[in-house]
Amino acid sequence: QVHLVESGGGLVQAGGSLRLSCAASGRVFSINVMGWYRQAPGKQRELVADITSGGTTTYADSVRGRFTISRDNAKNTVYLQMNSLKPEDTAVYYCNHRSIVTSYWGQGTQVTVSS
Repeated sequence: QVHLVESGGGLVQAGGSLRLSCAASGRVFSINVMGWYRQAPGKQRELVADITSGGTTTYADSVRGRFTISRDNAKNTVYLQMNSLKPEDTAVYYCNHRSIVTSYWGQGTQVTVSS
């Protein structure tokens, strides 16, 4: 079992920044992918960005150039630096940890961007 604890969500004005953190504990596989997904009201959950344990990153087109994902393998923690936020970034952001055999989700953290 892997337990994910997210932090850093909140309310921010358009153009502002937020930094999300997600710490994993428990049976964390050394080879894994950690990432952030988001779900806005009435929409499906979508990938925002993810990063492998080797540092390879993937970004959604809608956030590329504005968001940066990073991780600290020693702390089993992944970060999402979100800059130039837009109202359409408003959603619940979920942390995900997956290995070859498992996938775990955090509880989610609300990000609200006001115009």
